Amino acid sequence: MTSGSYFPRAVLEKEIPKKDGRLRKLGIPTISDRIGQEVVKSYLEPGFEEVFHENSYGYRPCRSGHQALEEVRRNVRKYTWLLDMDIKNFFDEVSHELLSKALHHIVPEKWAKMYIGRWLDAPVEKVNGNLEYRKGKGTPQGGVISPLLSNLFLHYVLDRWLELNYPEVKFVRYADDIIVHCRSKAEAENMLHSIQGRMTSCHLTLHKDKTKIVYCKQYNNKAKHEIVSFDFLGFSFQPRPSRLKNGKMFLGYDCAISQSSMTKILEELRSSSFQNWTLRSIEEIAAYFNPKIRGWLHYYGKFRKRHLHKIFKLFHKRLTNWLRRTYKRFKNSYIQACNWLRRYTEVNPDLFEHWKHGFVNA
Repeated sequence: MTSGSYFPRAVLEKEIPKKDGRLRKLGIPTISDRIGQEVVKSYLEPGFEEVFHENSYGYRPCRSGHQALEEVRRNVRKYTWLLDMDIKNFFDEVSHELLSKALHHIVPEKWAKMYIGRWLDAPVEKVNGNLEYRKGKGTPQGGVISPLLSNLFLHYVLDRWLELNYPEVKFVRYADDIIVHCRSKAEAENMLHSIQGRMTSCHLTLHKDKTKIVYCKQYNNKAKHEIVSFDFLGFSFQPRPSRLKNGKMFLGYDCAISQSSMTKILEELRSSSFQNWTLRSIEEIAAYFNPKIRGWLHYYGKFRKRHLHKIFKLFHKRLTNWLRRTYKRFKNSYIQACNWLRRYTEVNPDLFEHWKHGFVNA
């Protein structure tokens, strides 16, 4: 890389299923390319961080999805309307010409721009082995440096543009998932029209099915609108019963694990068929599932943790069936198996991660 003679190899394309049934195309670079991209990313990232907007949270150091969710939670209490936007095929549509302009504006080092240009121009090795060359657009989703480049691109396409043209508007962006808060339906409609125009001028398109105007319906908001909920980072925002400090209930607007995230976890539990692991002990089952459960609790348990009850109810049902298949004395009695498991949780309250959080015999 020091001599300038390094050229990246083709990026291997890997297709993975998305929630809507379509396929997401990932670009997997070689190990040497990953190392090279990490070198450039580590060198450029501190300077980029000084420029990036404070309301951009995706793929940035010391920033997380929870922070983005917290910001949205604060904003929906102040603003009645919002735009829930998603950019269609963003990583495949990034304009190399516009990205190069952004790089020239912020990166003085010629060697860094040279290597980024080579990575952008590297061919894609398709599933059938054929090589496909990019035609002036696209950055492979899966590359080490792609998130940094995408944040730079959207910083100038959207973040900076909103800051200059609509300084009064609050927004939250996590990669290409964007929430723009508005005071009225008319303002939301005007903002949507303006942002669509901005995206078109930058060779991007908002996803028609995933972009919508949402009304944040609460106890003090009386207007009527068809769409009153939206999903963001695996959580669903919608009207929910809430409690004041004095114990009184009211209709608030808050988030909890989304139905799609819930369905994905439940399907993972069902597909594991661990109720048939009769040759494994309960400690081995705990060792297998605890890392997963810890992750579910850490992320989805951040807000309204009690909504995870359905997940652990299914888990305990399957664990009870495992007892009935493993021990003959429980074969014909589901109730006896449940009672044994209840007593076992009292003796070993820390065996499963969710038992530590009160989800005992959920």
